Amino acid sequence: QTVGREILLHLIDFLVTSYRRDPVITRLLNNTRIHIMPTMNPDGFEATKVPDCYYTRGRYNKNGEDLNRNFPDAFERNNASIQPETRAVMNWIKNETFVLSANLHGGALVASYTFDNGNSATGSLEGYSRSPDDDVFIHLAKTYSFNHASMYKGTGCDNRQTFPDGITNGYSWYQLEGGMQDYNYVWGQCFEITLELSCCKYPPADQLAKFWKDNRAALIEYIKQVHLGIKGQVTDKNGNPIPNAIVEAQGRPHVCPYRTNEQGEYFLLLLPGTYVINATVPGFKSMLKTVEIRDNTGNFTALKHDFTFPEVSIRSSAASCPKTPLYQELQWASAAVKPTLHVTLVLITVLLV
Repeated sequence: QTVGREILLHLIDFLVTSYRRDPVITRLLNNTRIHIMPTMNPDGFEATKVPDCYYTRGRYNKNGEDLNRNFPDAFERNNASIQPETRAVMNWIKNETFVLSANLHGGALVASYTFDNGNSATGSLEGYSRSPDDDVFIHLAKTYSFNHASMYKGTGCDNRQTFPDGITNGYSWYQLEGGMQDYNYVWGQCFEITLELSCCKYPPADQLAKFWKDNRAALIEYIKQVHLGIKGQVTDKNGNPIPNAIVEAQGRPHVCPYRTNEQGEYFLLLLPGTYVINATVPGFKSMLKTVEIRDNTGNFTALKHDFTFPEVSIRSSAASCPKTPLYQELQWASAAVKPTLHVTLVLITVLLV
C-alpha cells in the first residue's frame, strides 16, 4: 500500500504535467475518464510508524478490519462487518460507470486476476477459478507485467514462489474471500486486477522513485486497455436511453448480467475477434448483432455500436443484482442436473496477495 500510494500520486502528477506536452498522454486524457484513489485505508497508512518489509499494521483500519476481505463475496457469505471505507467504495462503484480498474498492493511482484475465490462452477477443483472473461483478464495482466521493468520475468520474492510471465489467477495463488477485485467484476461490471508491486511492503523512502520509474509505462499501457472491445447506447423509438437493458456477448454470460447505465450506455471489454452481441430489454425480443472487433486501444476508442428498440417507448424498470453468493446458487443448480454415479472405488486428488 505504501508503494501503491506513492506511485498513484506520481501518476497524477505525470498525467497533469504531460497534458498538451506529450501527444500520447494528451490523447489518453482527451478520450478517457480516469479516477484515482491513492489510498483506501488512510488510518492504516498513518498507523505504520516503523518501516517493515514483511509486516505492517497498515493492513487494518482503525477498527482492526482488513478492507480487502470486507466486500460481499460472490461465492460464500462474508460475515465481516462492512466498514465505512468499504461502503464508500461500494457506493462509488455503484454510482460511476467504471469499466477497467486495478488495485495496488505490496508483498509480491505479480499481476493477479479474477477470480480470487471460487467453487466447482468456476473450476476451482482444478485449482483455477475461471471467469467468463478469462482471456481478457490474462491479456490485462500480461499487459501490465510485460510493460513493467521486471514483473514479466516471473521471479518470486523467495525461492518458493514463481509466476510465469509475472501473472497468476488469484485463486491459483491463494483463496481470498471478500476482495474488491471479484466484487468489482461481479457487481460493478468493471474488470479489475490486483497489482502486487513490491516484495517489501514498506520500503525505504529513497527507493520510491525507482518504483515509480519501474511502473510508469505499465500504468499507462494498462489504462489504454479500457478502449478494448465494444461500447454503445441502447435507446427506444424516440431516441431516449434505456437503462438496465442487458447487453452481453454470447457465450460469456455474467452471473450478474451486465446492464446499461442511466444513459443507456454499455461497455464490454473483449479481445479482437468475432462476437455476437445480445441486447435485451425485458418483455421484448432480443436484438443480436455480429461484430468484428479489432484492437483499437492505440486509437483510444472501442468499437461503437448502438441498439434501438423501435417497439419500446418506456424506460426499463430498475434492476439490481442481489448481494448473495451468486456462484453458490449456480453451483447448486449445476449439481442438481448432474446424474448420480455409484462407484466402488473413488480416487480423490486433493489438490496467495
